[in-house]
Amino acid sequence: MKLSNVLKGALILPLFIMSCKGPSEIVKEEPVEKRDLEEIVVKPDVVEEEKVYELPTYNPSYKRTNDLLHTKLELSFNWEKQHVLGKAWLDFKPLFYSTNILELDAKGFDIHAIEVNGKKVEYDYDDEILTIALGKEFSAKEKYQVFIDYTAKPNERKAGGSAAITSDKGLFFINPTKDEGDKPQQIWTQGETENNSAWFPTVDKPNERTTQEIYLTVRDEFKTLSNGLLKSSKKNSDGTRTDYWDMDMPHAPYLFMLAIGDFAIVEEKWEGMLLQYYVEPKYEKHAKAIFSNTPEMLTFFSDYVGVKYPWQKYSQVVVRDYVSGAMENTTGVIFGDFVQRTDRELIDNTNERIVAHELMHHWFGDLVTCESWANLTMNEGFANYSEYLWFEHEYGRDAADYHLFGEQAGYLNSATMMGAHPLIHFGYNDKEDMFDAHSYNKGGAVLHMLRKTVGDDAFRAGLKKYLTDNQFEAVEAHDLRLAMEDVTGMDLNWFFNQWYFEEGHPTVNIEYGYDASSSEAIVSIKQTQEGNYPGIFILPMAIDIYLTNNKAPIRKMVQMDQREQTFRFPVSAKPKLILADAEHYLLGSFEENNKSEEEYVFQFNNAPLFKDRYTALLGTKESSSNAVKTIREKALNDKFWAIRNLALDAVTLTDNPAVITKIADIAKNDPHSKVKASALLKLAEIGDKQHTNIVKSAISNEKSYTVIAAGLEALAVLDIDEAISYAPKLEKEESASILAAVGKLYAEKGEIAKMPFFEKHLSEFNGYPAINFIGSYANLSMKGGTDKILVAGKNLFNLSENMNESPWRRYGGTKALDDLYQFLKAQGDVDNAMKIKKYISDIKAKENNSQLQNMYKNFGK
Repeated sequence: MKLSNVLKGALILPLFIMSCKGPSEIVKEEPVEKRDLEEIVVKPDVVEEEKVYELPTYNPSYKRTNDLLHTKLELSFNWEKQHVLGKAWLDFKPLFYSTNILELDAKGFDIHAIEVNGKKVEYDYDDEILTIALGKEFSAKEKYQVFIDYTAKPNERKAGGSAAITSDKGLFFINPTKDEGDKPQQIWTQGETENNSAWFPTVDKPNERTTQEIYLTVRDEFKTLSNGLLKSSKKNSDGTRTDYWDMDMPHAPYLFMLAIGDFAIVEEKWEGMLLQYYVEPKYEKHAKAIFSNTPEMLTFFSDYVGVKYPWQKYSQVVVRDYVSGAMENTTGVIFGDFVQRTDRELIDNTNERIVAHELMHHWFGDLVTCESWANLTMNEGFANYSEYLWFEHEYGRDAADYHLFGEQAGYLNSATMMGAHPLIHFGYNDKEDMFDAHSYNKGGAVLHMLRKTVGDDAFRAGLKKYLTDNQFEAVEAHDLRLAMEDVTGMDLNWFFNQWYFEEGHPTVNIEYGYDASSSEAIVSIKQTQEGNYPGIFILPMAIDIYLTNNKAPIRKMVQMDQREQTFRFPVSAKPKLILADAEHYLLGSFEENNKSEEEYVFQFNNAPLFKDRYTALLGTKESSSNAVKTIREKALNDKFWAIRNLALDAVTLTDNPAVITKIADIAKNDPHSKVKASALLKLAEIGDKQHTNIVKSAISNEKSYTVIAAGLEALAVLDIDEAISYAPKLEKEESASILAAVGKLYAEKGEIAKMPFFEKHLSEFNGYPAINFIGSYANLSMKGGTDKILVAGKNLFNLSENMNESPWRRYGGTKALDDLYQFLKAQGDVDNAMKIKKYISDIKAKENNSQLQNMYKNFGK
């Protein structure tokens, strides 16, 4: 499962950890009189608080009694009622102990008939669990078949869900009665966590395995997709068609999938195996770009983990109104329609990251599957780390390290804002809570540390053993540890204990020094984490000591295993630079306390990694020395785009007036669209009108929507009337970034007549463009008077209180409402300010996303 991008910022927030202490003694003071020389002395009677002994919360793996061997389904659909008309044949045998009872998950069904081995049997059903009396005691050597005739009504279930997966209905009818305009009719499923049992009866647990057959009867106009291979397709006399899908390899029930609709199907082959891309017909020519590099990824991941892609085919499908980001259903991955873009849109945002993530799940999650949701990182940590591996393979280490830097920041922010818990988290409140920055971001970062701890070759050999030993099985973290230990001969309990089974991360202060009397380089390191975090993390690391320019450093391997530790190394001269954790792979909050500007400049020029150059630029951001100006200009030519981007932000005309020529050249010729866009905005920031022709050329001629949008924003600063002349034509574009730029321009110009333009597009944006566009709408309404503000307020409320809307849009709408509230309050319009405040309060009460709840705390105050 790939989470939708729920407000992931790139900025690392300062980390703070609240100290946690156990309950102190409660002292009750009751006066006890003692007369002594006419004085009354009152002494407290100390009463100890009664201790409460209880076990911590523990969510176990599902206890398997019956082993589900095979599932056969015959399904048809009532679109008007949004019902699934189903027949299920389930083959079982007792796992070990004899039994005469079978329990199945079956949520919201009408049960018409149940048979065991062809005989009707008694059953109990509470609308969630179907308990069947088998009619006899079956031993572990005996198989039996259960037949169930049923109607599933997923749309009639009381809706639940979470921030990660916004609905738990399991199966969804899209535009079933054709009353939503030109939105396509579709049926699709979302099984994780335990929601497939809303459309077929099963043992809906991650530690179950079954093969499957599905017969789908649909209107002949529709295409279908399911797990495994399409074995036959038969047209029926009533205008329907029955497709037979066969999955002859066992997998978990939550990985069953269906997708039905009017799709264009683009096919190609990888080593003789079928690859399929299902998209809406108008995106047919873009399908291979939408799922870019799928064949190359199959080759790379198969080689990296040492196990060839193990399934019969690989299909990917895009659906409307999806309730998550994407889902790794075995051989049939479902994606939300945010990935459905044209070749031109994909210039700025490829889908490689999410495509890699879902593909890697076919080894980690599908071939081997987490035993319980407490172990979810055994699925998601690997899928997260696949993103790093692909970027490293395809684009080099800078790109991979940049990605890791963002993932680490996401985890650290989450731990700060939401609190930390163990990576293997048996104490969760709700299994849906496991879909967080621990299971994903931290899980991937921990695997990177494991790779660095055992070495690249051993890591890959360990993955091969782990997959081979546990294929088609449920796993927990210890299975990975044992595989790595078998390969390396190491005892890795320390690593798994602190990173998988303890919570948190180290907070580390580092100081560097040189002892001239003994000719020693000195590195003093102190861990300062508190609360429930381990007091000491064992931290193996490389320390690099640079003695001269343009020469490789002296590398020393050390292990920190104390709260405070000082390492001393004999050297021939005072070091120019010392770097602890020189590979930058450790997860935690690290602060170098005494690094000088001179050392940062040396670091930029000599240390090889992305983070070396990145932190050197950040560490000298406030400086105006000639040495710093020089590295900023050098950074404008850096090999990696993110460093060039950061340099554009840092460089000023006071550094060197001639640098404006370089910025203009970047705006015109840089190979990366985001860097081009930054350069255009920089030209506007410094008021450079002599290169306005470059800005206008970008608007008219660039293919990248990000660059065009930046050009419009830049021109609005340099010549707003000229910018306005471009807006009507750009209004017709479908790009969110361009429409957001047009909206910002209209808001700045006060074009009140353009309010309908905003209202038309309010629900079409996602990501940061949604926040910007909705904010511009609110800003424009402020220039139109109270009536316009109240209209905008009502529209923003309708947007933000709808839990089916994107979290980005909900946040953007609520933030914009707060802007309106603050504006009216500052104007002294108390009555109307209170109307807006009521909207904000109602949204807060309804919001079910815990991250948004936190972000809303100060709104309306």
